[in-house]
Amino acid sequence: MEGRAPLSSRVTKILAGEGWWTATSGATTLLSLYLLFGYGASLLCNLIGFVYPAYASIKAIESPSKEDDTVWLTYWVVYSLFGLAEFFSDLLLSWFPFYYVGKCAFLLFCMIPGPWNGARMLYRRVVRQLFLKHHEAVDSVMRDLSGRALDVAAGITRDVLQALAHSRALIAPVAVVEGPPLPSEPTIAKVSVTQLQQDK
Repeated sequence: MEGRAPLSSRVTKILAGEGWWTATSGATTLLSLYLLFGYGASLLCNLIGFVYPAYASIKAIESPSKEDDTVWLTYWVVYSLFGLAEFFSDLLLSWFPFYYVGKCAFLLFCMIPGPWNGARMLYRRVVRQLFLKHHEAVDSVMRDLSGRALDVAAGITRDVLQALAHSRALIAPVAVVEGPPLPSEPTIAKVSVTQLQQDK
């Protein structure tokens, strides 16, 4: 241990930018171990796949460049399709010991900037091909469903309005009882003191 620098100087070097590789590999090792054995690995993995991309998406929206918008829109398309596939397979796949490490690695692969961006590669090779092949049929089905939904909503609205009008017609008007008019102001009877004494 004589040749090693004290811990404080090693931490100072890391914070100063020296030894970033050691810090990165240490953080990666801890993260991997936690994803393997830690409680809440699913939450951690979902946070990794959501927090930074959400932040980067907000920055992309606020920037004047359109290119970064496309990068993060592509990520969210792939992320949502992965989430949909995972919904149906998660119960089975979560029993595999390296599932969350693999999921986290996949999400990080989809976030990598540059030409090796996994989301862009998956979009171009899989999602775009499926979209171009089936988008007219999907648009037709969506138009049909939209028209049906509007018809159903109009029918429900019409039925509710008719039911309200019918129930209002069934309610008989309140009978008005004729009698002496009620005084508009409370009146105090004027009785003299002598009359009160005589009544006693």
